[in-house]
Amino acid sequence: MRTARATEMSRFGILALAVFAVACAPSAPKGAQRAGGGATSDVAIAAQKTYVAPGDLDEYYMFSSGGHSGQVYVYGVPSMRHLSTIPVYTPYPATGYGFDDESKKMLGDLTWGDVHHPSLSETNGDYDGRWLFVNEMNGRLARIDLRDFKTKQIIGPIPNVSGNHASAFVTPNSEYSVMASRFSIPIPKGTVAGVDKYATDYKGVITGIKIDPKSGEMSFGWQIVMPPFDYDLGDAGKKVSNGYVFFTSYNTEKATGKLEVTSTQKDRDYIAMVDWKLAEKSAAEGKGKMIGGVKVLDPKEIPGLVYFLPCGKSPHGVDVAPDGNWIVGSGKLQGVTTVFNMEKIQTAIKNKNFTGDEDGIPVLKYEDIKDAEVTVGLGPLHTQFGPDNWAYTSLFVDSAIAKWKLGTWEVVDKAPMSYSIGHLSAAEGDTVSPDGKYLVGLNKLSHGRHLSVGPSQPESSQLVDISEEKMKLIYDAFTEPEPHYAQIIKADKVKPIEVYPKEENKHPYAVWDVKDAGVTRNGNKVLVKMVAVRSTLTPTDFEVKAGDEVTIAVTNIEQTTDELHGFGLLDYNINIVVDPGETKQVTFKAKKSGVFPFYCTNFCSALHQEMQGYFIVR
Repeated sequence: MRTARATEMSRFGILALAVFAVACAPSAPKGAQRAGGGATSDVAIAAQKTYVAPGDLDEYYMFSSGGHSGQVYVYGVPSMRHLSTIPVYTPYPATGYGFDDESKKMLGDLTWGDVHHPSLSETNGDYDGRWLFVNEMNGRLARIDLRDFKTKQIIGPIPNVSGNHASAFVTPNSEYSVMASRFSIPIPKGTVAGVDKYATDYKGVITGIKIDPKSGEMSFGWQIVMPPFDYDLGDAGKKVSNGYVFFTSYNTEKATGKLEVTSTQKDRDYIAMVDWKLAEKSAAEGKGKMIGGVKVLDPKEIPGLVYFLPCGKSPHGVDVAPDGNWIVGSGKLQGVTTVFNMEKIQTAIKNKNFTGDEDGIPVLKYEDIKDAEVTVGLGPLHTQFGPDNWAYTSLFVDSAIAKWKLGTWEVVDKAPMSYSIGHLSAAEGDTVSPDGKYLVGLNKLSHGRHLSVGPSQPESSQLVDISEEKMKLIYDAFTEPEPHYAQIIKADKVKPIEVYPKEENKHPYAVWDVKDAGVTRNGNKVLVKMVAVRSTLTPTDFEVKAGDEVTIAVTNIEQTTDELHGFGLLDYNINIVVDPGETKQVTFKAKKSGVFPFYCTNFCSALHQEMQGYFIVR
């Protein structure tokens, strides 16, 4: 019979063994600990909402800025899977972008771009799924065709604009993509003036880039010369505010040097309200003057062209509500966000309720144009919208999202973000009819949210369920640095093609039968018309002379989706990828003598490895 002491010792031994086992067991991943901390039901619900079963498709596309990569990233929502990378301002060997003649021409001498704000084309204030416009800091604007998710045009660098940050915001029927310069400089570019003359000789510039309603082709529209402030972000008016576009500005002190001190002296900065329809009309009437090859309008000479709305100090975002009557501006050094009323603004303009002017631009009285100061929290940056007058504001300092009500101005919920959230994107949240289902927080920092990869930590975008009264964080997703802004569109609005129709291929060197492939010479210029089809590149070999200018045009005659073929030429830095039904060409000098293999770089069939040939330079 066991004694009480024996029983006690036995219990002690079991306990000690358990403690030893726990102490010696491998540490559980941090994520496992975190996931286990919540209620199982919450975890299960979150998993169910973000799980897209094999064979099923996401409900939304999210187009996210690629920051310093110069690219745009495409995600599915709610799965948050990375679907595609769209190269825009940088070469991308995976798709041969930046290696063929056309994309090299678009890139020009610049092969990097700091991408910030993608903007979907709109019809009547709703995303229409046709095009995506995106800016970058070197003063360029790009158009991506959502039929094939490829960059089709890059315009710029735009004359007179330095630091194209406040871009690429699109007007409600995609009449214009508008932009404003972050850095004021003497204009035209190339003019030199010392920073001691900053207040008088330096200028900001607002630009309207005209968009062709059928093709999406972009062209220079008009520009407006502005005081030497830093113009940060923008948004186009809609419904009752349609015809106007709004830009935040800081450094209204016109200071230079350590701006964290010198540009934060005033209690308020401004939102510039621009009448873009009046700008269009004025330019068409011949007003303004040519500067740097573009028609530039002066607000001092065109009454009503621009007004300044006083806003919180150092504002970042300005966002127009779905009804167009409320304009939300956030001073990131305050704890409130201000809601301006468009009807009050129009009344103040009519009654000339001004407090003065900035370089001839009237400044409206703050108290006459605001509806509310909403105490959302510290560091308000951007606001997105849902149905039923719900608004969501990112709080950089608080590392949270605030949910509040337009009209009542009541803050009803806050969701913590991890952390230092910048932009946020709600499903169709920039339109006249937001969905209100999901919201993504684009965080600037994300310490501890992913497995460590060294000093530069993975970035984090967090998916938030906003379909119910309380917001719920349901997914942590990796995003490429640095995430700035994104837009989320219903997937059924986007109609990508499967192959390029043969009749749409207008390339002069396209060939559709192997019998038409071949090599022709004109002096020292050699043209190779090549056909790519499983599993041969025709011609399989060809010769040129050292010093020849060689053009190789590859036509992929496949008519099956995803049957891509590549053309990689070793030692010549040539790498192009051709989609089904597409023709691409590359032109280069045959500088190296020898025998150089070429091959299909994209897996295409069981005999993919056999798809090769030789380029001979004598």
